[in-house]
Amino acid sequence: MTRDDAQILLTEAGQASDGDFPLLDAAIACALHEDPSRDPQAARDLAAAGVDRLSARLKTESAEEALAEAMAGDLGLNGDLFTYEHPDNADLLAVAERRRGLPVALGVYYLHVARRCGLTVQGVDFPGHFLLRIETEEGPLALDPFSEGRVVMPSELTRRALHAGLTPDIADRLDRLMAPVSNRAVLIRLQNNIFARAQSARAYARAERAALRRALLDPKDHRPWLDVAAAREGQGALAGALEALARASALDGGAALAARAQRERMRLRLN
Repeated sequence: MTRDDAQILLTEAGQASDGDFPLLDAAIACALHEDPSRDPQAARDLAAAGVDRLSARLKTESAEEALAEAMAGDLGLNGDLFTYEHPDNADLLAVAERRRGLPVALGVYYLHVARRCGLTVQGVDFPGHFLLRIETEEGPLALDPFSEGRVVMPSELTRRALHAGLTPDIADRLDRLMAPVSNRAVLIRLQNNIFARAQSARAYARAERAALRRALLDPKDHRPWLDVAAAREGQGALAGALEALARASALDGGAALAARAQRERMRLRLN
């Protein structure tokens, strides 16, 4: 798959409804858009192995136990505690090879496998640390894919929320803390992570690609184009930055963003 092929697939995914969003395929396309020279088969094989292992375990284990044991125990998927900031931790193909990654990258595999086996599992856009929500007979439970899929107790969720800066009245609301998000939002969170790390490292070309993927995945959102503009400015591509700002302004309907774009244009001219 070429980068252009990946971009076409991501454009198609961006047009899909949230219910039809192809999470695994789109996540693989994101990784190939970053580096088209690789073979995605390892990622597909890992997902297929997960389905086989979880199907077997569900015959004798509870849903939450079976999912954790299949993904972390049988497949060895776990968080990378020692090189957390490494770019490979956010790359789905690298995660398949290393069996280590960020919570949201690991979560993509968990979500795909669980749903193929008939479980109701959704992503949770928890502040600072992506989690999963699994529906059980006893009610919803939070799972941490970074920590071997273990259950996160309500008290721990509140503690984490307070640590992340949420106010006590929000940190005690489990319905808010465990609110599910769409597949699209899961993958966009992963691209946000890649963008932030690349921009911080001044790897502006990588940052631009991550922001562009967000724009393709959610074509109605103007914010990714602001990040595309910032990444292009970092590369000295001022004309491209202005084009991205124009796209953002068009999607936002003008309003306050038009003034920001005008100021940005002036600053770019001065530089």
